[in-house]
Amino acid sequence: MTFEFEIVSILLIILFLINILFAGIIIFIERKDASATWAWVLILFFIPFLGFLVYIFLGQNLTRRRLFDWEGIKKIGIMDIIAKQIQQVQNPSFSYHDENIDPYRDLIFMHLINNDAILTKDNHVEVFADGHDKFRQLLQDLEDAKDHIHMQYYIFRNDDLGQQIIQKLTQKAQEGVQVRILYDELGSRQLRRKHFKELTAAGGEVGVFFPSKLAPLNFRLNYRNHRKLTVIDGQHGYVGGFNVGDEYLGKSKKFGYWRDTHLRVSGNAVDPMQTRFILDWNQASKDHPIQYEARYFPMKNPSNGTATMQIVSSGPDSEWEQIKNGYMKMIMIAKESIYIQTPYFIPDQSLLDSLRVAALTGKDVRIMIPSMPDHPFVYWATLSHIGQLLKSGVKVYIYQKGFIHAKSIIIDRKMSSVGTANIDMRSFKLNFEVNAFIYDQEISERLSKDFENDMMISDRLTIEKYNTRPKMIRFKESISRLLSPIL
Repeated sequence: MTFEFEIVSILLIILFLINILFAGIIIFIERKDASATWAWVLILFFIPFLGFLVYIFLGQNLTRRRLFDWEGIKKIGIMDIIAKQIQQVQNPSFSYHDENIDPYRDLIFMHLINNDAILTKDNHVEVFADGHDKFRQLLQDLEDAKDHIHMQYYIFRNDDLGQQIIQKLTQKAQEGVQVRILYDELGSRQLRRKHFKELTAAGGEVGVFFPSKLAPLNFRLNYRNHRKLTVIDGQHGYVGGFNVGDEYLGKSKKFGYWRDTHLRVSGNAVDPMQTRFILDWNQASKDHPIQYEARYFPMKNPSNGTATMQIVSSGPDSEWEQIKNGYMKMIMIAKESIYIQTPYFIPDQSLLDSLRVAALTGKDVRIMIPSMPDHPFVYWATLSHIGQLLKSGVKVYIYQKGFIHAKSIIIDRKMSSVGTANIDMRSFKLNFEVNAFIYDQEISERLSKDFENDMMISDRLTIEKYNTRPKMIRFKESISRLLSPIL
């Protein structure tokens, strides 16, 4: 009995030392921000054995090395365009001579210098708020494809919609169109390569981002590719919040109607969307890399569009949280209004303070979130952060028709951003994301009207209502808020 007791004591001491070691790594080596540091220390303290296992797989920083090979991009001249645009903006006397663009010169420069996000003009942009409309148009564009189809999704389900798209891709591959599809393995964890058997037999290619199933000790498990991109013939590109699955058509019994925002872009902005796909594909599929050929960057068909935009990427491999920084700059330069739609709202202190200051200085700040959780801890953390903003005069709306998954921000009804990034620390620090920053009043007005239409089917959350929530909900919010930096 004494011997067994000694063994247990030794094991507990070893476990205690391991926890101290990991706590030291978190505090002194990993250089996480203070909130994330304390969240991990709490986990290690309260659940010591499980805590350090969770940290091994989910807590380590991704090495900030170049995951993506940018060398090939030099062949298509994008770097020359970036250098020219940076030189222009750095000239104090330079002007775009466009009231849609000039007020956002600093934001444009930031994305250029830190993200290599070229400014593109004369784009035609269609906005989709309904999954049926989005996928109807996507399937038509797939049918019309002549040269290539590049498709990338975080979630790709093997359900009715997923099979319909795979069948269409298989058909196009059989017709001689080059088809490539890239999916995130964790997001699409129920998907198997056998589901693409006919597609690959027809010559299509399938890539998986950061695979984990064949690597039990995958320390990159926490870093996922959350991007949703499709490029067809280098002429049309899609980016936004819709994944591929029946629930995005409103067929989920749990969520009901699915409200999202997705863009179809025709014009010069398709080139940086194509570049983003190629970078991601070449990282995930090193055996079959895409060469930077002219076929992928063709002369654009007349789009009759006037929108100016930048395609901005962010990820844990980058030194800067570029999309978050873009959001913050938008909030800072807003003169009248800020409209935000997001399924999750877990900002860091800097973003929270920016919104609070905007409201306190008279800006019309409105935030719309879902009425139901798809991730409970994230939802409770969202409610906790929302409470702070209510006290500052921010107007909060709880969407009631179904589940709102849109990721958009509009300022002054003149400039907007739509993409894959939620307003949470996972999107800003851990996920690979992509957003369109749109300097166009017509598109921003359309997005503003969509927001206001959604307000008609939403409940206003007042500070009085918020203060009446049950004590159990407040307790859940408090726990979730402590863990929010790592959710």
